Amino acid sequence: MRVALLFVVAVALAAWTGTRGQRRDLAAATERLLRSGEGRDAEANADAPRLDELPPPVARYLRMAIRAAKPIQEVRMRQTGTLRTDTETERWMAFEAEHLVVPPATGFLWNARVTVAPLLHVRVRDALIDGEGAGQVSVLSALTVSAARGGLEMNSGSLHRYLAEAVWYPTALLPGERLQWTPIDASTALATLTSNGTSVSLEFRFAETGEVSGIYTPARWGTFAGGYEQVPWEGHFTDYRERDGMLVPTYGEVGWYVGGEWRVVWKGEVAGYWMRAGR
Repeated sequence: MRVALLFVVAVALAAWTGTRGQRRDLAAATERLLRSGEGRDAEANADAPRLDELPPPVARYLRMAIRAAKPIQEVRMRQTGTLRTDTETERWMAFEAEHLVVPPATGFLWNARVTVAPLLHVRVRDALIDGEGAGQVSVLSALTVSAARGGLEMNSGSLHRYLAEAVWYPTALLPGERLQWTPIDASTALATLTSNGTSVSLEFRFAETGEVSGIYTPARWGTFAGGYEQVPWEGHFTDYRERDGMLVPTYGEVGWYVGGEWRVVWKGEVAGYWMRAGR
């Protein structure tokens, strides 16, 4: 009985210590991300001459989405939804996440609590800070079970995610030194983003009403059973609403193509949105 009690106390102490460590790491990553955006302004602005030089569906979308004149410096979102760990499993898990994005730094920090079972959750953290992608999973927000940081695959995959999710901070899609648009057809254009020596491209698809309806790339790095692979990746966005002077989607879903079939792995809604504009 005494041994069992000591074991329980030891586990509780380890969990408490681990949780405190995770919180410190999260605070440090948040500070690092915010600091990396200090003193940087968005490189582009929404003046009419520059938009007129863009592919028509892009210009139409940006005029529609950017209701405020000033570029976005920081975005904080609260997201809820479901996800699954890979394309083969049928098990979906609920999540709640806090998403911080700093467009001038081309970086983000996604911190999610994923319910695995009653009284059991894992903490999933994805980040792109100073050009370095990172991911971490910890049980009960305390004990790290997997972590990865840096390298071509992680950095590129994280930058792809940042570019796809720019529909939630649309001034990041204005043309500039880091981002360029290439026309494809009347409803599609290619965005190429370069940051910290890494470049990625995404095909943006526009609805008849002007909004971005989806994104696609034939080769995004992802982690699969055999390790890192470049696999076709696609996302859809709907239910656009005005938030803090920007027109942004409140629902999104993304997935990978396996054997020619698109398999969704993430579905999320924006439950809260706060934006800070530049001067």
